[in-house]
Amino acid sequence: MTELTHLRSPAGVAPGNGYSHVVWGTGRFVAVSGQCAFDEDGAIVGDGDPAAQARQVFENLRRCLASAGASFDDVVKLTYFVTDVAHLPAIREARDAVIDTSRPPASSAVQVAALFRPELLLEIEAFAITPASDDGPDRVEPGGTFDTRPR
Repeated sequence: MTELTHLRSPAGVAPGNGYSHVVWGTGRFVAVSGQCAFDEDGAIVGDGDPAAQARQVFENLRRCLASAGASFDDVVKLTYFVTDVAHLPAIREARDAVIDTSRPPASSAVQVAALFRPELLLEIEAFAITPASDDGPDRVEPGGTFDTRPR
């Protein structure tokens, strides 16, 4: 079993607005690469629409987390890369639809000059902690693959 602790306001630090300053726990660490607004065929969803792109990105994150046996309840950190900080309200709305807002993950938002395709408005990466397991995830999503070679 994993227990995560969310500290929204450490002593001497102003409270976070919609995020926790510190999150810790024990278990298996899961890192999800930055996800963009691509559907399963690689087509961009929501060209020019930050809300539609954010919803697609969070769906992609959900699928990636599930492939590792994780969910948004296990997420301890989100990092947002946005081409315009004006997109943050749309991103927060999409985020709040999938996370427990009483226990938000730690978060960082960075405005970037551009992403790797000009149509993309945002990219989000996630870190999660799930219960420790010797066997890895309980299951892999259909079509998913993973490498279990010793390092």
